[in-house]
Amino acid sequence: MASKKPENMSYEATIEELDTLVNQLENGDLPLDDALKTFERGIALARAGQSKLSDAEQRVKILLSDSDEAALSDFVESDEQSEV
Repeated sequence: MASKKPENMSYEATIEELDTLVNQLENGDLPLDDALKTFERGIALARAGQSKLSDAEQRVKILLSDSDEAALSDFVESDEQSEV
């Protein structure tokens, strides 16, 4: 398994690894300990991916806003991203 922190990975890499982990878990061939570690990693990846999507959505909303003030607003990163 990759040891890179999910919050430091690109969205695409996060989804790719998550897909791999889901396939491993669906096969049912992992020992219980490994399955739990894989599941834990999958949860971390899913949360990081959701955070990246939320951040992207916020940026799009700022860019598409009709207000002149919105263009001058600071982008506020989610808690998970700001801890990096």
